Amino acid sequence: MRPGELEQKPNASPGGHLPDDPTLAAAPAPLPPDKRPRPHHSTPRTLARLLPALLIAAGILYDLLTPRVFTAVPFFTAAPLIAAPLSSLRTTLLTGLAALAATVAVHARFGLEPDVHTITEVVTVSTVALLAAAINRVLRLGDRRLASAREIAEAAQRAVLPEPDARIAGFDIAARYEAAQEDAFIGGDLYAVQDSPHGVRLVVGDVRGKGMGAVAAVAVVIGAFREAAEQETTLEAVAQRLERALARELTRRDGIDAFEGFTTAVLAELPHGGSDDGVVRIVNRGHPPPLLLHHDGTLRTLAAPEPALPLGMADLGRWPDRATESGFPSGATLLLYTDGLSEARDAHGRFYDPLRRLAGRRFPDPRSLRGRLAAEVRRHSGGGMTDDMALLAVRRP
Repeated sequence: MRPGELEQKPNASPGGHLPDDPTLAAAPAPLPPDKRPRPHHSTPRTLARLLPALLIAAGILYDLLTPRVFTAVPFFTAAPLIAAPLSSLRTTLLTGLAALAATVAVHARFGLEPDVHTITEVVTVSTVALLAAAINRVLRLGDRRLASAREIAEAAQRAVLPEPDARIAGFDIAARYEAAQEDAFIGGDLYAVQDSPHGVRLVVGDVRGKGMGAVAAVAVVIGAFREAAEQETTLEAVAQRLERALARELTRRDGIDAFEGFTTAVLAELPHGGSDDGVVRIVNRGHPPPLLLHHDGTLRTLAAPEPALPLGMADLGRWPDRATESGFPSGATLLLYTDGLSEARDAHGRFYDPLRRLAGRRFPDPRSLRGRLAAEVRRHSGGGMTDDMALLAVRRP
């Protein structure tokens, strides 16, 4: 074992084999974010769509079983109002017409000559039906604007955080970004993979802060990384380029971000083979250490021998970046992640522990590892993640 590596062995059965645990089975490969089906509850939604018709039927029954002084107008007016946010304009209008027809029908049994009460109820139901149609139109316009905003957000995510190819320079790769806020697409976490003349280089980072300032810093770091990964001969030099790029970005910020803006990041380099085959070089700038999961389930933490400050904090102290080198054998998977994984809490405040959860488990490919981790963190936190999460898994076949 190399310096800076912490090893965690899998639990073995008396026969020396890994336990037969259903969690060892591979999860199906998840769909890309833009093609992932949205969660839905079909039965409640179906009942909600049937509710207007049920209200009209209940109103007719109520009016038939009660004296004439009682009115079923509340049932008839509620029907189109409920249909408005759940149905199309055509369905909303038909519901209003059905409610109006029911109002006229229940009064017709008392005679065709309209009285004040009949006229009042017909006008009331007609007015509410028209208001329901107007509400439906406003909601549909809002839905279209929201859909347009979602498309823009998805395009921004694909531009800033494009999903890497599944195979680069012989390595199997899978990445995933999980936003803490539902329906959000991009935030302060980042990842990037770049095949360069010096090897496959990777970065995973977490920008301090939220909102557009964090997104701007993400774009700066990724842009600087892609350029430096191609040009710089060492991983240490890549880290220094990111430091300078982020320092320039911080000079353009106002308020507290101008003084406390920083980015934790871990950079990795996978040589293209030859004499350096089977190793990974890592520079860690204040980020959670990567994990190395061997094909037999053995887990190692690739911790830096000396802690380093995050990017953007060079004014507090300077020392040269030093890459640490660790073995990366065939069949092993390197996992880089942000603290959205390790700091996800359950209902009792307990953190999700990737060391304990992954030790002894085997995954057929990085996509399975990525999908299983994302599902487990969501389940652990009850779907209420408090921080974004970025995952980048690389396997040497």
